[in-house]
Parts: sequence; C-alpha cells; structure tokens
Amino acid sequence: MNTRILRRAFLSGGLTAVLSGCASKFRSDNGAEVIRLRMYKAQRFLILDGADGIVRSYPIGLGFAPEGHKQFEGDGRTPEGSYTIDRRNPNSLFHLSIGISYPNEADIAFAEAQGRSPGGDIFVHGGPRRGIDPMNKRDWTAGCIAVSDRQIEEIYAMVRIGTPIDIYA
Repeated sequence: MNTRILRRAFLSGGLTAVLSGCASKFRSDNGAEVIRLRMYKAQRFLILDGADGIVRSYPIGLGFAPEGHKQFEGDGRTPEGSYTIDRRNPNSLFHLSIGISYPNEADIAFAEAQGRSPGGDIFVHGGPRRGIDPMNKRDWTAGCIAVSDRQIEEIYAMVRIGTPIDIYA
C-alpha cells in the first residue's frame, strides 16, 4: 500500500513538472545569436538575422493604418526607420513583448513642430489575452508588430536589448 501511494505521488509530481514546463512562456534558445531584425511592412514579414544569415522569419500584423511612417500618437501606424530593441516586458498585456526605441530624436522633433505628440510604446508582441487572433494577418494593433504567442516566445528568447531593428515600408 505504501508503495502504491509513493508510486502515485511520484507519477503525479512528474506529470505536474512536465506540464508546467510545457506551459511556460519563457523559452531558452541555444541557437545563433540574433544581431539584427529586419521588418518589411508591405510584405508583412519580420526577419531575425544572425552573423551567418537568416536565423528565423515570421509573418506579422501591423497597426490598423499600416501605410506610412508613424508620426503622431493615435495614428495607428507602425514606424519606419532604424531603431533598437530597448526593453523586454515579461508581463505584457500581449503575452510577451519586446520594445522598439520609437520615437527617436527626429520623430520627436517632427511631432513637436506640428504641435503633436509622437506617441510611443511600440512593441513586437504576441496576441492579446483574448478577442483577436493575431495570426489572421489583420492589421489590428495601435502601431505595434504582432506575431503569434508561440512566435513571440521564440523572439523573446533570442533577441536582446540593444539589437538593431530596421523597419522598411
């Protein structure tokens, strides 16, 4: 009887450990180091580059007004230009997210000259907690770059703060 209880406890604990490992949104990556991200808005594609070429690529969704460079807060556009990954958010409302350094000095100067705010908080992120399927390729964000939850887990594991990101029209 003691043996049966011990066996059940062992199996139950092992199953719990396995399932909790599968449920984690934090992955580790021992692959190639990502040295740059390239995003092509018109093609709806994000590419992660390593020293020896492309490491991974992903289909993306954009802001609800995908044409043109983000200029002002609330315009629904995704920025274009050269930026860096400047933060990581493990507690994002969108599963996980990595921040883009928008606005830069030129973005701020342009918006201020127009008497407007350039906005901010532009991220590469997964889907929201509920309601929108980011993989249907609709442009639904407020200017961010959307990928699936599984994809942002991979990106989050591979991309470090300071990594350049070039966003092309």
